[in-house]
Amino acid sequence: MRDFEKISFEQFCKDIGESKELYDNYKLPIRDSKLTAGYDLFLIQDLEIKPNEIVKIPTGIKAYFEEDEVLLIVVKSSTGFKYNIRLVNQVGVIDADYFNNKDNEGHIYVKVQNEGEKIVKFKAGEALVQGIFLKYLVTKTDRDLGIERNSDY
Repeated sequence: MRDFEKISFEQFCKDIGESKELYDNYKLPIRDSKLTAGYDLFLIQDLEIKPNEIVKIPTGIKAYFEEDEVLLIVVKSSTGFKYNIRLVNQVGVIDADYFNNKDNEGHIYVKVQNEGEKIVKFKAGEALVQGIFLKYLVTKTDRDLGIERNSDY
């Protein structure tokens, strides 16, 4: 099974701010339709990005999923086409053992860069990126050696 949930209010206060109202009202990721692969991740607060500026954005969410799955975070096509916004790491890879880690509960951040020539503004509640859950395969060597996940969290 897989799903998204909010980080705890305690983690929210550390990472974003102490507004209980903001915490209670931001949205969890959803798909636009049953035929959409990606879950839109919504901005918690208004955002302004200057040309060439890099911004680290807290999502306020964490995700759990099966051990043989990965959550990929990618820029929504419309965000890239319209605004020339790119993820700094091109594709975010969230592994199953990131969920509830001791450092930040598995709080997912995205880091984007405005590669355009104009200031770009987004409102809270807009989606810049999306998450896609995928199954992955392991090598025969992993299976033969009985390699288990080794978590550093």
